[in-house]
Amino acid sequence: MKNRAVERVAGADAYQQEGQMTTFFRTDGPRATVDSWSTRVASFRTAEIIIIRRFDDALLAALSLDQQSEVTELPLRSA
Repeated sequence: MKNRAVERVAGADAYQQEGQMTTFFRTDGPRATVDSWSTRVASFRTAEIIIIRRFDDALLAALSLDQQSEVTELPLRSA
């Protein structure tokens, strides 16, 4: 975020811009398509977002809480 804060949106596997907001969704299925069945997880003002990174959930879950706070680079999947 612009204020140097890092927001982790757990459970989101897609995002899209909706007006002035960027909304993160959980699609719950192999389609990975944002549609009426998707669940909104979080929204942020698009103007406040600097970068969006998608982390490998399985790798992050395998790390302890102390290790997670020390991670600066994880393999990324395109969002």
